[in-house]
Amino acid sequence: MNVKSIATLLKLSLFTLLTGLFLSACVTEDTYDNSPQGNFEALWHIVDRQYCFLDYKQQEYGLDWDQVYRTYQERIVPGMNHEQLFEVLADMLCELRDGHVNLSSKLEYSQYREWFDRYPANFSDSIQRVYLRKDYALASGMKYQILEDNIAYLYVGSFQDGIGEGNLDQILNKLAICDGLILDVRNNAGGNLTTAEKLAARFTNEKVLTGYISHKTGPGRHDFSKPDAVYLDPPMDRVRWQKPAVVLTNRRSYSATNDFVGKMKVLPQVTIIGDKTGGGSGLPFSSELPNGWSVRFSACPMYDTEMQHQEFGIDPDIKVDMTSADMQRSVDTIIEAARAHLHSQQK
Repeated sequence: MNVKSIATLLKLSLFTLLTGLFLSACVTEDTYDNSPQGNFEALWHIVDRQYCFLDYKQQEYGLDWDQVYRTYQERIVPGMNHEQLFEVLADMLCELRDGHVNLSSKLEYSQYREWFDRYPANFSDSIQRVYLRKDYALASGMKYQILEDNIAYLYVGSFQDGIGEGNLDQILNKLAICDGLILDVRNNAGGNLTTAEKLAARFTNEKVLTGYISHKTGPGRHDFSKPDAVYLDPPMDRVRWQKPAVVLTNRRSYSATNDFVGKMKVLPQVTIIGDKTGGGSGLPFSSELPNGWSVRFSACPMYDTEMQHQEFGIDPDIKVDMTSADMQRSVDTIIEAARAHLHSQQK
């Protein structure tokens, strides 16, 4: 990791620490008892003071968090059991339409799933195996193969674990003979932002502005810091991809993967093909209710280079869905569209 990357990581760590101190202070401003009403009040106020998309989602689909309080307050009954309370609080959080917002107890876990359930899967691991074949290579959890038409195919199914710089050098060197690269992040639900950034940095030769980030500065719904610019800084002493590349996406491309796609989208030699990503652009943070249940939510909004939210996903440059006719023939429509696009770049 170069000096600039270390400095960036330290800066993000400092922001996380300061944000954590602020958010912890917000939680202790009021004391709520361990009753159904007390836990309801605690959760509603945690979201009201700390969640970063209340205004944005009011504009997008008419979310009225005050009305949400009144609606779900009517479902709170003294003496209700843990299962009943969990259901009410989970339903209330689903009003935020955010896969980063979760409520968890020892026995239950809530998650908003419509960000992918309402859309085509646009991915089949059985069809993918046709393209990878049995002799594919594997490094740092990434699968790669050279297709018959001399197009490289690289599948990154998660950013949860680290990616070694040496492994990236090895992969890109081996694939350098190819005419283009397909980088598939479909069904990649995210993981570590620094891992995603490390991979994206291999596709540029210069420092590039990729977006902005803000941080909560107070309990008010408008209390945010001035947006800080976020840059993608290439490792000049490492192997970097120099040919056209296509990134494949679907609705399950989420969280850190959403951020990865946003970075790749600004690079001139990269094309995004597939479906709109799932979103999840806010940096998550966790808090706790009086009864010990944990709640996770988005606390720091992230924007693209035009200061537009990416919370509800990033549109592809070329929209393609897998067709049932192709799937019956074990053909991936999206991979085929990427191959055709890369070959068109050679003309």
